[in-house]
Amino acid sequence: MASSPRMQLRCCGASGCRSAGAEAVRAALLSARDQLGGAAEAVSIKPVGCLRLCGRGPLVALDRPEPSGAEPACRTELYAELRPEQAFDLLARATGRGDALAAQRLDSDHPFFALQKSVVLEGCGVVDPESIDDALNHGTYAQLRRVLLDFSPEQVREQVKRSGLRGRGGAGYPTGLKWDTVALQPPGPRYVVCNADEGDPGAFMDRSVLESDPHRLIEGLAIAAYAVGAEQGYVYVRAEYPLAVERLRLALRQARAKGLLGAGIAGSGFHLRLEVRVGAGAYVCGEETALLASIQGQRGTPRPRPPFPAQSGLWGAPTLINNVETLASIPVILREGGDWYAAIGTEGSKGTKVFALSGAVQRTGLVEVPMGTTLRTVVQTIGGGVPGGEGPDKGVKAVQTGGPSGGCIPAHLLDTPVDYESLRALGSMMGSGGLVVMGESTSMPEVARHFMRFSVNESCGKCVPCRAGTVQLAQMLDLFVERRASLVDLERLEELCRMVGATSLCGLGQAAPNPVLSTLRYFRQEYQAACRDPDQCEPFDACLLKEGTR
Repeated sequence: MASSPRMQLRCCGASGCRSAGAEAVRAALLSARDQLGGAAEAVSIKPVGCLRLCGRGPLVALDRPEPSGAEPACRTELYAELRPEQAFDLLARATGRGDALAAQRLDSDHPFFALQKSVVLEGCGVVDPESIDDALNHGTYAQLRRVLLDFSPEQVREQVKRSGLRGRGGAGYPTGLKWDTVALQPPGPRYVVCNADEGDPGAFMDRSVLESDPHRLIEGLAIAAYAVGAEQGYVYVRAEYPLAVERLRLALRQARAKGLLGAGIAGSGFHLRLEVRVGAGAYVCGEETALLASIQGQRGTPRPRPPFPAQSGLWGAPTLINNVETLASIPVILREGGDWYAAIGTEGSKGTKVFALSGAVQRTGLVEVPMGTTLRTVVQTIGGGVPGGEGPDKGVKAVQTGGPSGGCIPAHLLDTPVDYESLRALGSMMGSGGLVVMGESTSMPEVARHFMRFSVNESCGKCVPCRAGTVQLAQMLDLFVERRASLVDLERLEELCRMVGATSLCGLGQAAPNPVLSTLRYFRQEYQAACRDPDQCEPFDACLLKEGTR
């Protein structure tokens, strides 16, 4: 249980705010408190994780206890873009002796905050990520203890199935079904793996959870291990996340010291060893078979499936792989019940989804909303649209979902609900949760080329369609960006996209053409205008008519 409300300043210590000078702000607050003494000494200065509005850092939340009937209440104020020299002003506000920072105080009723529903992120910005005692005070590991004492593995899996949770790594495979597949394999060793190899451009959801609430992830992974009968697990993180790796390793040491990992966890007969494996940053290692090869010390390249990792994964044993957001949802599902979680979202996409909102948008940061929320609500109501944007679309031209594997959705389709099937029908995908907003001046052929160059650089080279096909696609896109293309090039571009997607070995190559195909589908006129003889191209209205009859 969380302790009673107290006067405190919660200082964001996640990467976004740290890059803006958050550590200097916290050091200045500690120094100012020592100098002021008196009432200021009663103000707790607490390091926490992400406070969500990453584009306005450094962020500090002020919690002020207020009497409210029988239950103590706390009023929170959030301050943005703070500087070290404002430490005395912030402490003055905390002790009721001034309000010099009113202009930097954010409106807590703004849709950016009010429309979010915290499940995965409920501890982010609240818990000290480097203190297991603080995590325990906020209820972390309570569900692990509970399931070890009161639940069978089958009962745990049943709650996950009832929740309707689908994998948040992009594919959307039913989590409970995957757990059953691993658990019901023939007797023998099993492994659990957390895929924290978040490599999509514009994605920082998993990093924020690792940096802000690592004990929540460990608890979810331990529950998953118990549910499928595994006694060894790994968290695979990319080396570009040094703060996340540091805090995760610290959290693992703390959990072992508290008897929450290792032999006989919480006095039960369940044993679990967890290790961190740091990847070198290869995007293809986000693909599960390449990730497993990397953990085993081999080159991170994918292999054909079947067999799937749930049948034959690490060292040939059944292996459960889930991503950070999926596993971080598990403790809440067990605490509130699978039916509670299933009541959130849509019929086919249950629960909430965390998005990293970035690009040409007023409010950049982490957003967690119920599935089924429209893209317009996320981009315009919550994100504020493009800075200075006008009109019904607030300057938005398109939204990229799903990273290099996703597609560009035009502004006139922003009323589409965020769920797996709806996004797939538009030629995009949910992906891990990166959501990049593009303004009206954005060149869509250039966007397609940007993502294709990314795929060229990240291809492992194992299969020819991806190794050679992405290079040829990037070269063809050069023709359109440089306005040297012909009508024949337009036809060849589409043909090559479909060939690469249909014949590549893994998801990287199969999905690499998606940004090209989606921009051709919705912004074909920009490719036509880039031809040497645009008058020879089919009118755009005719293209739309043809698209509607496919």
